[in-house]
Amino acid sequence: MDAWTQLGITIGIFLIFLLLRKVFTTYIFKFFLRIAEKRKIEFAANLMLALERPVRWLIVLIGVIISLNYFPIDSPSDELKSKIYRSFFVFLFFWTIFNISSILTILFPKLVSKFGLEVDQIVLPFFTKIIKLIIIAFGASIIAEEWGFNVDGFVAGLGLGGLAFALAAKDTVSNFFGGIVIVTEKPFTIGDWIKTPSVEGTIEDITFRSTKVRTFAQALVTVPNATLSNEPIINWSKMGKRQIAFHLGVNVTTPKEKLENVIKDIETMLIEHKEVHPETILVKFDEFSHSGFNLYLYFFTNATDFGGYLSIKEDVNFKIMEILEREEVQIAIPSQAFILQKDSNIEAMNEFESMRD
Repeated sequence: MDAWTQLGITIGIFLIFLLLRKVFTTYIFKFFLRIAEKRKIEFAANLMLALERPVRWLIVLIGVIISLNYFPIDSPSDELKSKIYRSFFVFLFFWTIFNISSILTILFPKLVSKFGLEVDQIVLPFFTKIIKLIIIAFGASIIAEEWGFNVDGFVAGLGLGGLAFALAAKDTVSNFFGGIVIVTEKPFTIGDWIKTPSVEGTIEDITFRSTKVRTFAQALVTVPNATLSNEPIINWSKMGKRQIAFHLGVNVTTPKEKLENVIKDIETMLIEHKEVHPETILVKFDEFSHSGFNLYLYFFTNATDFGGYLSIKEDVNFKIMEILEREEVQIAIPSQAFILQKDSNIEAMNEFESMRD
């Protein structure tokens, strides 16, 4: 068999496997993917997506191995080819495992809910990243050993330069353990609204090194885990209720009976309000002021989100206005306003007198 025939066979075999790869992608893979989606088997659909690219490259690799047997030019030694082939097979295997590990984010919550367990949302993404890192390290070590690198010796060598390595990686290690502290203590979870001396916003993600926080201005702030784990954290999303406290001043000419009625009506309104927390409701005549009588209102809303809190506060304010109108009680106006009005009346009278003269 001459060289040109061998070359033609080599190219032909390789093209056949490229065609098989195309058939797999266009027909076989899409056929099983449609079945999984039609039957709403989410795990199977994601598994197919995880396997697609590794299987495509596996077909190409098999085609290269078979076609090279007919290649007319001398190829590397069998031992070298064997190392290359095994390395690629190991790479494809761990690539597949790596992709499948991403499905844990879909499968694990369903298993947790099935068995009635409670797992914080922030735990799964963090440990999924750890699993992926272990897969990468394990696959890299196997490939390195295949090429004759002594992994045990490398690890032992790290012990000799451990001090220098620790100093160089001090921040990385502290951020990693800061992430573990955040995950184990769970001061917040994905989607929580937090406030720290460094940042205020909504938690989007946590990685080995940092936590990503989306501010209310829609900026994405990346905070090192070591910094965040050592700061006081206010988690507004964990509030069971939200406080409202303010003074309401009424006119100094308000009779005692009407003042008592206003206090009683406001307190009754707050007690009957569905969005006001019933635990602590205080409406008291608190103090005298030079412009009137000050009532002190102290209560909590059931809603903790800012929008809901403002809506309840607005509704309560409107109801207080209705009570004041019903009792014909006016809100206190600062005495300075009377002085200005008086001065303006005097000026008007003086101007009138001068016109008469």
